[in-house]
Amino acid sequence: MKKTNSLKIDAYSHIVPPKFKEVLHDVAPEQHDVQINPWPPLYDLDARFKIMDKFEPIRQVLTLGRIPVEHIAGPAKAAELARMADDEMAELVQKYPDRFVGALATLAMNNMDAALQETDRAIQDLGFKGVYLHTPVEEKPLDLPEFMPLYGKMSQYDLPIVIHPMRKPSHPDYMTEDVSKHWIFSLFGWPYDTTSAMARLIYSGIMEQYPNLKIVTHHCGGMVPFFAERIKQFTEMMEHGREDGEGLGLKKAAIDYYKMFYADTAIYGNPSALMCGYAFFGADHLLFGADFPLGDIDQGDRNYRQTIDAIEHMDITEAEQKMIYEDNARNLMRLPA
Repeated sequence: MKKTNSLKIDAYSHIVPPKFKEVLHDVAPEQHDVQINPWPPLYDLDARFKIMDKFEPIRQVLTLGRIPVEHIAGPAKAAELARMADDEMAELVQKYPDRFVGALATLAMNNMDAALQETDRAIQDLGFKGVYLHTPVEEKPLDLPEFMPLYGKMSQYDLPIVIHPMRKPSHPDYMTEDVSKHWIFSLFGWPYDTTSAMARLIYSGIMEQYPNLKIVTHHCGGMVPFFAERIKQFTEMMEHGREDGEGLGLKKAAIDYYKMFYADTAIYGNPSALMCGYAFFGADHLLFGADFPLGDIDQGDRNYRQTIDAIEHMDITEAEQKMIYEDNARNLMRLPA
């Protein structure tokens, strides 16, 4: 199937706004030089637009890229950084409506009072279309009680939470080692962290408590689509075979809660793998995304090209393709027509 003229909405495209980049350089120079500088499309709008032009018509929903504010600052400073990033992303959306159709709020997750206030400000005052957070949060799981107010708030707003894995290089691959080797912390650790975050949100009862909570997962839902039958079997054992006699206490099958999540197409291509995600989540829960511009020696060009090519070679209808490219993001984030 080929429909290269389809409008494509990149559901969460990484960016480091130019003025915020200067602040990052002052606050965290080492992280800035290693994680930001090598990726010009993150912060150079001309470089970004040049790549986008190759795949027109394409529009982006902006998210702050690469460095969570809680990784580089204490609670008060992190909250200040989040506000600065959100303000500048709002400016970019307003200045370039033909490029950017919205943004997702950056939150200081080490300062929940400020995070809740910023959620309200970003959505109500800046017109943001959801919030963006990382897993783990300073090595903490997302199902801790301290994060519950955010889930309640976003359930009321009926706008999505987008979660992005951010395991650190210091997370070893084996307990006998001190650091990860060969980039395994990111290559495989990030999809695993997405998967484990989904599991914790389900088994802790959060997805049941907030049935209209909308959460978008990176890398096509991590390991979940591929291991769907394993999930079913293991959760059945947890329900019926636990030695303490206590099941999970969920009102429906665990696999049904996994299907509540949304997933992006950011696996760098591979139509058969996307079909696995499609078979599990359904066309109405897949959103176009390519991890722009990261994980790509071509600075985002290759990821867009391979992701689009993979979607266009999926065995789906034109209507389903349009859902993935445009409709799902537009409906989920209530984007303007």
